[in-house]
Amino acid sequence: MDMRRKKELLEEYRNRRPEMGVVSFRCKATGESFLGSTKDTKAYFNSERFKLLSGGHPNRQFQEIWNRHGEEGFEVSVIRTLKYDDPKEDHREELEELFEQCLQADSMARRIWK
Repeated sequence: MDMRRKKELLEEYRNRRPEMGVVSFRCKATGESFLGSTKDTKAYFNSERFKLLSGGHPNRQFQEIWNRHGEEGFEVSVIRTLKYDDPKEDHREELEELFEQCLQADSMARRIWK
């Protein structure tokens, strides 16, 4: 890859606007939901899915339910997104607030990360 193209790709990456929000892994059979907040929903889904498929997810209860029902037994979705202007700003507080609202709205929901 030439240097010009590499610089273009790097600049595109730096200027991207990833979707920030609260994601849900909901078990269709039990109705239990596992929620997480993230600055990049696509990367978060990929990361959590990999941990679950490899059997090494730190949340043992989530891993057990995943093992019992399999990937097809879960509904994966972004339940709330955060509207923001500058992707370089720190949005942790707003994401945490949005996350807490989602946890309170669903009595069957738990945190992916304790």
